[in-house]
Amino acid sequence: MGRVAVVGYPNVGKSTLVNRLSGTRVAIVHETPGVTRDRKDVPVEWNGSQFMLIDTGGVDQGDPRPMAKQIIEQVELAIAESDLILFLVDAKAGMTAADQELADLLRRRRVPTMLIANKIDNARDETLALEFHALALGDPLPVSGNHGNNTGDLLDQVVERLKDNGSAFDQQDDVIHIAVLGRPNVGKSTLVNSMLGNERVIVSEVAGTTRDAIDSQFVFEDREVVLVDTAGIRRRSRGGNDIDYYSEVRTLQAADRADVALLLVDASQGVRETDLSIADKIMERDCATIVVLSKWDINDCDLGDVKDMIGKKLRQRPEVVTASALTGRNVQKIMQKAIELHGRYSHRAGTGELNRLVGDLKQSNPPPMDRRTKRRLNMLYATQFQTAPPRIRIFVNDRKLVTRSYAYFMENQLREHFDFQGCPLIIDYMTRS
Repeated sequence: MGRVAVVGYPNVGKSTLVNRLSGTRVAIVHETPGVTRDRKDVPVEWNGSQFMLIDTGGVDQGDPRPMAKQIIEQVELAIAESDLILFLVDAKAGMTAADQELADLLRRRRVPTMLIANKIDNARDETLALEFHALALGDPLPVSGNHGNNTGDLLDQVVERLKDNGSAFDQQDDVIHIAVLGRPNVGKSTLVNSMLGNERVIVSEVAGTTRDAIDSQFVFEDREVVLVDTAGIRRRSRGGNDIDYYSEVRTLQAADRADVALLLVDASQGVRETDLSIADKIMERDCATIVVLSKWDINDCDLGDVKDMIGKKLRQRPEVVTASALTGRNVQKIMQKAIELHGRYSHRAGTGELNRLVGDLKQSNPPPMDRRTKRRLNMLYATQFQTAPPRIRIFVNDRKLVTRSYAYFMENQLREHFDFQGCPLIIDYMTRS
């Protein structure tokens, strides 16, 4: 799939343009310069062609802060990995020394580049783009990421340039979407980088370094995987800023898109209520789940006790894996477990086997009887009508006779028999007329 990176000085409108071109709101847009800290890979489809759009952090080579230096490194890596660069400048602010420095960098890298003059909101402003000819990167294309002016023309030119470069356009079908979730600063970005084998996501000791959900595509054991590193979810407090709020929204949206969630827990701090709360949020979004305990080597707790506690607290009974995001220990195992779990998540139980099991359960543990009406629940027929997540429908004589305890019993038995551990299992009881 062709890769197109959007680069530019902080706050020139990169995330707004990415949202406009992709037709989504995957990137956080805020008036504070430098809100985008990591690269985000966003799929774009235009007139039957697909490519990956990379939103990068703003480049300010004069900023002495360590985070700014890491952003520059991220942009350098995006340039190296991309087939085409969209160099975005702020036409209303005019050409700056920083624009000239970045233009020099792009020319030295000899990567195909399109110069995009943003914030041209009407025809009268188009003359503002003319001065950027001095950057010697070709004719600047005037656009408005905010209003959408000329973005269709921009997409046409991107597709044409990628075709000229011989970049592939394809649509991935059997792709596993894996989200990495957890509290802020538990090591999610370190784990993602260990999985990918490069500094794809900025790693910092500052809690909340990752503000957006960031997609990365790669291949693991011949399987296409989209890995999503997410901003950490923290307990909501008074006075929380807008960026924290939108980061949490993006995190939950990432869980909505994921098939499998890796819940990263800092074992040195123990499994907290916040960790269990995040697990509940994941399960509400029908994700299969693996709990990854990092820093386990410095925890004196018994692993069996932790697994038992998690199994009792979480209905999905997720598998628990210990790992070190820093050293890479068990990272391969995590990916293998995630792919295995995705297989169970996508499994369809045979109707014959399902009904034989229901019949056996009726015999071994008879359904409840309503004491007032003396009517007993009767399960007539069962079928699995959906996968990913698995969803089973059981036709009964009267769904009002299904008690909570018997519903839990059936869920546990079906989960164990068909190996749906770690998967959301939805059972619908329907009265058959």
